[in-house]
Amino acid sequence: MISTEQILHFKKQGYLILPQFESAAFCESVIALAKDELRQHAAPIEYEADTQYPGAPISRDAEGGKTARRLLGAYARNPVLANWATNKKLGDALQALLGTAVYLSQCHHNCIMTKQPAYSSRTGWHRDSRYWNFARPELISAWLALGNELEENGCLWVIPGSHELDISAQQLDELQFLRADLEHNKILLERAIPVPLQQGDLLLFHSNLFHAAGRNTTDITKFSMVFTYRDATNLPKPGTRSSLQPDIKLM
Repeated sequence: MISTEQILHFKKQGYLILPQFESAAFCESVIALAKDELRQHAAPIEYEADTQYPGAPISRDAEGGKTARRLLGAYARNPVLANWATNKKLGDALQALLGTAVYLSQCHHNCIMTKQPAYSSRTGWHRDSRYWNFARPELISAWLALGNELEENGCLWVIPGSHELDISAQQLDELQFLRADLEHNKILLERAIPVPLQQGDLLLFHSNLFHAAGRNTTDITKFSMVFTYRDATNLPKPGTRSSLQPDIKLM
């Protein structure tokens, strides 16, 4: 289902959208599951206050401090999520891009993102590989839009082609976000574009692609499901966070 042109687009731009990859009925069923988990504050869970990102409550005890950001451990949370994360259609798409057997990482992403109307934070420009520890920073994240994702509810923005750029340590702050005060970075950020998605669209993006997201300014929670994958040769480094849980082979 992945054409040569799509493979070339991913290699050049660092991301690829597969429209209507999943049905609306499935997306709505996952949203219902997520809402039930949120009502229970079912662990493991990350709150906006935990991130200390711009716009987040200052602590879990502050107003809005129990605003959830991510339902973690999605693969182990529910068989429906595990089955989707390892389904053949997704595996075929990933194998076309990775070129070898595909493994799901349980240590990174592996979550349902819940960008809520109030107290949602803004995520700065970063590469996911900043805190990941693998033989190579060449993983792919699969981001399923469970509802429509637009600029007003905090869709992702990307810098096309940035997965291939050499970035110096001086261009990043202490948390490895791109520094917006540097002229060189400002030129880079002028290339940024939003990535709006419709319900059921799948966004595949390289772990070295710079991306960011704004706040949700609507009155409806935005839900997305995200899993991360590697090829058979790109092993997690022993003794690091990336090796804390076993990877799951898809094919």
